[in-house]
Amino acid sequence: MKSINKLALSALFGLGCFSASSSAEVILHAFNWQYSDVAAKAQEIANLGYKKVLVSPAYKSSGNEWWARYQPQDYRVIDNPLGNTQDFKAMINALSSVGVSVYADIVFNHMANETWKREDLNYPGTEVLNQYAANSGYYNQQIVYGDLLDNFLGANDFHPEGCISNYNDPGNVQYWRLCGGNGDRGLPDLDPNNWVVAQQKAYLNALKSMGVKGFRVDAAKHMSMYHLNAVFTSDIKSGMHVFGEIITTGGSGNGDYDNFLGPYLYYTDHAAYDFPLFASIRGALNFGGSMNQLVDPGAYGQALEGSRAITFAITHDIPLNDGFRYQLMDSTNEHLAHAYVLGRDGGTPLIYSDNNESGDNRWVDFYKRGDIQGMLRFHNGTQGTGMQILSHSDCHILFKRDHMGIVGINKCGSGYDARVSTANSGLWWYTNYRDTLNGANVENISSDWHKFYLPPRSARMWLKD
Repeated sequence: MKSINKLALSALFGLGCFSASSSAEVILHAFNWQYSDVAAKAQEIANLGYKKVLVSPAYKSSGNEWWARYQPQDYRVIDNPLGNTQDFKAMINALSSVGVSVYADIVFNHMANETWKREDLNYPGTEVLNQYAANSGYYNQQIVYGDLLDNFLGANDFHPEGCISNYNDPGNVQYWRLCGGNGDRGLPDLDPNNWVVAQQKAYLNALKSMGVKGFRVDAAKHMSMYHLNAVFTSDIKSGMHVFGEIITTGGSGNGDYDNFLGPYLYYTDHAAYDFPLFASIRGALNFGGSMNQLVDPGAYGQALEGSRAITFAITHDIPLNDGFRYQLMDSTNEHLAHAYVLGRDGGTPLIYSDNNESGDNRWVDFYKRGDIQGMLRFHNGTQGTGMQILSHSDCHILFKRDHMGIVGINKCGSGYDARVSTANSGLWWYTNYRDTLNGANVENISSDWHKFYLPPRSARMWLKD
């Protein structure tokens, strides 16, 4: 990998020289939901204001654990505990009929770890091929592409066996296996040879033909830039929203960012999870942090350019993996973070909702929780408008979305009166701005100065009636 001039890279980001097929419409991450459940809730999802639904990986996989969905056995057929190809197509049709698009989670770095039961690297393997043969009538109806007569991957399609030993070294991270420790031999790491790339492109084209409109690239940190660009060609990306998952603990200047996310953004035109912004939000909301950090984090390389950012307050990796749980915010800070993410201009917000896989019981039916519904109303009501900061301090931030709405967030334990000049603010006078989180709270501007009261540890999202 050639070196990157960091100043040049920052300048390119600041000028917005990259483009991505993205939109500020909110994505519902229906994590580990059965495809039939998503289909059944299609109208509800649309009524709530979501325009996109990201579903868990769709291919052949086995095992009931959530992480088993991230261990593919065969791309050529959708058959796993979440549903089959027929269920997947029915879900796409149900969501499409109410104006909601489907995004698919893609796992192309590795295949399932099956060394506990076999030594060969033939996929899907003899056991699965026998299943296909014994139930040919069923499996022929589930084919995504190709046929199911033989294995589609073999030993020559993988990198040599060996576990990642240095997570700061891109070469080590991208050419060796993800392993779980205690003698685990890891997830067989795919070599992006011509055959592997052809299989992965065939799979993506098949999903596109079904009506999928976006791809989330799981473990993008572990894929080489060659592999990513060989698979996600211009024809694959045409009309699609592609974004990668590269977990970092900060933005520009952070080792994870400089080694992985920065190069990913430089060498591809994909979007990505905005972990730099997430780190800024956590830092601002944490004890001792300052809300001043959220005035313009992108100006300091601590947020991605809006058209390429997937913004969030929680992702599935944070509560579900012990190594990332330190990034979990308490429930109040997470509420305030969601208000900021859904209130600000820039990025495509993602709302995570699961089936209590972590045991925290915080995100079951989260997608329709009352405060989230209010935040969605505000977001959709102000989409496409600009953002201007009105007031900020260590404890609070107050900003407006042109004349359409005002967001106020107070992280501290005492109430705050944010007094702002309204003479040239662009806000409308003698007009009700109603809090979408508390419909009884209304602001009506009638003088050159107006006081917005922000209760302790709370958010207000006033939308013009």
